[in-house]
Amino acid sequence: MSVWMITGAARGLGLEIARAALAGGEQVAVTARRPESLPEDVRTHRHALPVRLDVTDQALVDAAVSEVADRFGTIDVLVNNAGRALLGALEEITDAEARSQFDVNVFGLITTTRAVLPIMRAAGAGTLVHIGSRSGFEGEPGVSMYSASKFAVAGISEALAAELAPFGIESMVVEPGVLRTDFLDPSSVQRPGRLLADYDGTPAHVTLDWAEEANHTQLGDPVKAAAFIYRVVTSGRTLPLHLPVGQDSLDRREVITERIARESAALREASAATAHVEGE
Repeated sequence: MSVWMITGAARGLGLEIARAALAGGEQVAVTARRPESLPEDVRTHRHALPVRLDVTDQALVDAAVSEVADRFGTIDVLVNNAGRALLGALEEITDAEARSQFDVNVFGLITTTRAVLPIMRAAGAGTLVHIGSRSGFEGEPGVSMYSASKFAVAGISEALAAELAPFGIESMVVEPGVLRTDFLDPSSVQRPGRLLADYDGTPAHVTLDWAEEANHTQLGDPVKAAAFIYRVVTSGRTLPLHLPVGQDSLDRREVITERIARESAALREASAATAHVEGE
């Protein structure tokens, strides 16, 4: 039986990962800004510990990690799931809106991870699971700030995998495609306070229209996605650096990888020729 701590576990993928871990016999700290909003089946489970946590509040992060460690003795798996989206053309987004996006998706992840790592290092083992996105390896119109935050998550996860290997700690970024959750609800998605009419009919605003139309009709099943993630984490095998989840994520990864390879090949010789040569 392992001890899991999951941020943003009140709904969506985080909630389903919590359910999968509990069904697998794990002890699970299910964290949320309002623990009372956790569904009853999770909130009252005998192996669950509801914990109040806002990942943007250092004091709450420290208190939550201490509460989990005091209750269960350790933290074996940290799932950094808390996050939100900011859609719109980059020109429309203010600094404050962009910083708010990064405060949750990036700095919240950093703060929580930093608080848990001393426990894992002392144990000589641990697993970090960071919920990224398909948008974390392919920038798309109308998603620049969300993509930027999830690109950052992927980079942090890769670096942590190398930094923490000497301590027996693994790090993996999960990159789901679109899942049928409430992630596209206004409670999870922010739009710029000022929309520019010039972008109407362009790809950036088409994305805004898509978000409204696609809400609750997405092709991905969050229950199956959570079960898949749980199986990978508990497989006993070395974790992959990146875990695509869903056919759309798999397909887009292939497309972007092929494009980068094709464009690099055409410029490979000229790029290599930029090396410094003594005497020239």
